[in-house]
Amino acid sequence: MPRKYVLQSHFNADQKFRIDYEKELTEEQLPVVTSKGGPMLVIAGAGSGKTRTVTYRVAFLVESGVPLDSILLVTFTNKAAKEMVSRAELLLGHDIKGLWGGTFHHIANRFLRRHAKLIGFNPNYNILDRADSKDLVGACVGEANIDVKAKKFPKADALLSIFGLAINTGRAVADVIAYNYAQFEPLTLDIEKIHELYQARKKRNNLMDFDDLLFYWWRLLSENDEVAQNYSRKFLHVMVDEYQDTNYLQARIVNILASHHKNIMVVGDDSQSIYSFRGAHFKNIINFPSVYPDAKIYKLQINHRSTPEILDLANETINQAKERFDKTLLANRQTGDKPALISVSTVYEQAAFIAQRMLELREEGLSLNEMAVLYRSHYQSMEIQMELTKRGIPFEVRSGIRFFEEAHIKDVLAYLKILHNPYDEVSWSRVLKLLDRVGPATAEKIFQYIIKNAKPLEEIFSDGVLTVVPQGAESAFKSFQALLRQLKELEDKPAEMIKVIAASEYAEYLKAQYPNYRDRLEDLEQLGTYSIQFKNLEELLSSLALVSGLESETIASGGEPGDKEACVLSTVHQAKGLEWEVVFVVWLADGRFPSYLSFGKDEEMEEERRLFYVAVTRAKDQLYLSYPLVYSGYEGQVLMKPSRYIEDVPDNLFEHWEVEEARPAEEVEIDISDYHESKVKSRDDGFEAVSLNDLDFMK
Repeated sequence: MPRKYVLQSHFNADQKFRIDYEKELTEEQLPVVTSKGGPMLVIAGAGSGKTRTVTYRVAFLVESGVPLDSILLVTFTNKAAKEMVSRAELLLGHDIKGLWGGTFHHIANRFLRRHAKLIGFNPNYNILDRADSKDLVGACVGEANIDVKAKKFPKADALLSIFGLAINTGRAVADVIAYNYAQFEPLTLDIEKIHELYQARKKRNNLMDFDDLLFYWWRLLSENDEVAQNYSRKFLHVMVDEYQDTNYLQARIVNILASHHKNIMVVGDDSQSIYSFRGAHFKNIINFPSVYPDAKIYKLQINHRSTPEILDLANETINQAKERFDKTLLANRQTGDKPALISVSTVYEQAAFIAQRMLELREEGLSLNEMAVLYRSHYQSMEIQMELTKRGIPFEVRSGIRFFEEAHIKDVLAYLKILHNPYDEVSWSRVLKLLDRVGPATAEKIFQYIIKNAKPLEEIFSDGVLTVVPQGAESAFKSFQALLRQLKELEDKPAEMIKVIAASEYAEYLKAQYPNYRDRLEDLEQLGTYSIQFKNLEELLSSLALVSGLESETIASGGEPGDKEACVLSTVHQAKGLEWEVVFVVWLADGRFPSYLSFGKDEEMEEERRLFYVAVTRAKDQLYLSYPLVYSGYEGQVLMKPSRYIEDVPDNLFEHWEVEEARPAEEVEIDISDYHESKVKSRDDGFEAVSLNDLDFMK
């Protein structure tokens, strides 16, 4: 029998508490923490102390006499759950291990271990990690007898992304393919078949992947009324962190668990909902008051992170969102500098400005650890990575691996390298293994055959080489020969060579290999654009070799031994929840941020606006917003417009900086001792002109 519990009896005004909640909390946080219950929507603005509020709410419920095993706290990361629970334990002075706390997947697993048989599994099911899931999908493709080479069938990673998005958004596989993976639409029937085989194999072998944990948790509750009722009575209080990031399944699960007592508190910020590509459903938080008409809405608007000037920009930006909860971030700090708006001639000037400004700030005593460069897409970090490397400024890439270590970048450069040096065994092996039905052994045979000739490039075009090419690989190999002939004619035009490779069969390879193939094609476009400045292939490859060979050494160590000082390069998506004293947001040109891929799609453009809001609110003290005036691409120079999110807000919110043209940094490492005092010139017109020419970086 479920225990009887009268909530009001535990919220006695005369009750003595260990914690002085009125002293510890702000006027905004206190009513949230001490609420008697019922449906609660807590709109927690950026930097408003959300974690502190949830932590004190847990402590208050425990001090009020709510049994630990009647409290459910659901988060999105194990780190968040552990942090909240450990902080609550410190406040209370004792452990609270009986509380149900953890990620959605962790809690799902606890449920399913207890009730696995109700959904057709044994309690000892195994959970597949990503690698195991890929292997199982591969086996299903084999079982279906699909000729993956002939059809350019998607790789296991791409298939798992499709299946996961379908489950988490409650859509059919065919719908997900049509909207999110249009390149695979002709293969829809085959992909649906693989999905059926994959689901059947997992069930037959008592296996679940991570997406299954949510799916079967929802099925358990929706198809077994007695189980659902028992748990909805058991959990007197249900709390969900980062509610704006919940997907279709997660919201439905939470609503079932809170259906009896209706004591559900969801905490989040609609203005920071930026993960629709993972299945997050913005409408979950927007529609909460409709689902719970008697819900109390609380707003945490006092920002403890940023200066008033940064918050003015953030507020103006998000006020123009079409659908949002009304809130205004209020600074709990003294006035500071306005966000700086910097238009630069090119992306290379942008990178040079960032590197110089970082060195200036470090000279003023600020650690590189307190500086971050944020961008919309990973490819937008290329020139910045190169500039920082040249100048010996250490950096950590949070958006992925370093640009020139990316697999697709190394693939394309391998094509260029074999044309420059036909004896490069490593590069030959790399490009040959990209061909259909060519594995390591065949690649080795082909290389050994052509290397016997004094001119391997001539031999690769011979009919004789076909004798060591497997029959099933002949078609792909002949296409490869045709591509090499085309590239050979363009040897003094490296940018054109990259363009040709990106438009070849290699593009089809990327589509099948990677769910984010569009991002990778953008990377290749950026590599091609960078290559325009070089006269020939040798000059490009030499430059890239020198840059990639240089390591940005640690400028200084601080704190404990081994602590390294480095700035952070990150996409905005990866930066959510983090903060730095100084933030540079780059490539703020329309079509780049927001991305042109979102143009004409209202929901996506709204999410792009929220993404810009997240970027702005990462900065504590200084915010630099930059964009190039000219972009040099394959089709020539293109004039760039500032991002609409810049143009949409009053101009007086910015401090305009002008950057004079700088000479490029030489390709040598810079010791910090070679850095001379920066010169920032004041101008009568109220603008600041930062002249890179006034700085002597090289002695």
